[in-house]
Amino acid sequence: MSNNTTKERSRRYLNPYLGGVLLGLVLLAANFVSGRGLGASGAIKSVVATTIETVDKDAVSTMPFMEEYAGSHSGSPMKSWLVFQMLGVIVGGFLSGAVAGRLKLKVEHSPKITSRRRLIFALAGGILFGLGSQIGRGCTSGSALSGMAVLSLGGFVTMMAIFGTAFVLAYFFRKNWI
Repeated sequence: MSNNTTKERSRRYLNPYLGGVLLGLVLLAANFVSGRGLGASGAIKSVVATTIETVDKDAVSTMPFMEEYAGSHSGSPMKSWLVFQMLGVIVGGFLSGAVAGRLKLKVEHSPKITSRRRLIFALAGGILFGLGSQIGRGCTSGSALSGMAVLSLGGFVTMMAIFGTAFVLAYFFRKNWI
């Protein structure tokens, strides 16, 4: 890699160590301010519960999980702080990309595969990750990061399982990225 490319990349991305420290501070602030850690799957559940209620008001009552979830919020599930957190992540990511000049509509992938295949794998991975977050009772942010922040053994086990599985499976799927 040329020195010019390294300098260009370092200007476009935040130092990962600084990013990790900042993420830890955000997690600490979330615990201090709200008494809860971070998590994204709760926001998705709020959106799904609201969508189901909008389409068919009686449908939520036939789904015990959704009924319990929708009923646990005061007022609309869309007023959950997790929804606002996820909106902040989306807007913050958009602004970060715009400021750094990375805001482009393109599919990045290895020259060995097509854009279509990359998008199919991304969609499949997202669906599997979403299903896994439901089976594991939370996403990586909620289960691993927030769990580790309070020194929960489950948080450490979750993080090891996530990275261990990714390490093992990376060998088989690497041609989709490199």
